Amino acid sequence: MKRVLITGMSATGKSSIITELSARGFEAVDLDTPEWSHWVDVDPADTLTPATGKDWVWREDRVRELLSAPREQPLFVSGCAENMERLFPWNGRIVLLSAPLPTILERLAQRGPGAYGHSDEERQNVVALISTVEPLLRDSADFEIATTKSLSETTDEVATVVRD
Repeated sequence: MKRVLITGMSATGKSSIITELSARGFEAVDLDTPEWSHWVDVDPADTLTPATGKDWVWREDRVRELLSAPREQPLFVSGCAENMERLFPWNGRIVLLSAPLPTILERLAQRGPGAYGHSDEERQNVVALISTVEPLLRDSADFEIATTKSLSETTDEVATVVRD
């Protein structure tokens, strides 16, 4: 059965889409949570990380087990991590969610205190990551879906990738 990775930069709608897919009865897992991901120390000179000297990566053993388990229905997973490419062989399709930069910045500004992207420094980092990381995500994606429509319409579009 098909496995679909939904990826994208911060504030493109990964968590919202995965929550909506789950509400519609799909098996859907947000990998950007402590159950599936964790912070690791990295070289502070690495500019492709969400925090100086820290990177948020998937717990590969857990994610591999999730992706390799037999199932009857499609599985949707969402997230974005430096090490996700090592788990591509267990994903059938990769969907990149994207949005215009002003939309992303507006969504980040609406996040509450303590949420990633709320501070000016974090938003500046997101802008830098979009210019460097998003092209890499685009190269690995099978589909790109703009998240400028309603959540319902965007989720409909994401759900169709398992029908192709």
